[in-house]
Amino acid sequence: MRAKNGKHETKAFAAAVGRALRRAGQAARKTARAHGTPIYIWQGGKVVAQKP
Repeated sequence: MRAKNGKHETKAFAAAVGRALRRAGQAARKTARAHGTPIYIWQGGKVVAQKP
């Protein structure tokens, strides 16, 4: 069911998305470590490769 204004569901959805993104990042770092490949991140306005 949806609340009258939908704000509660929106906050819960945003929190769930944040958790999922952190979980995906952890999995990506784990995979990169296992294969010895760099992780590409946005840092200081540029895309840079870093060791996981």
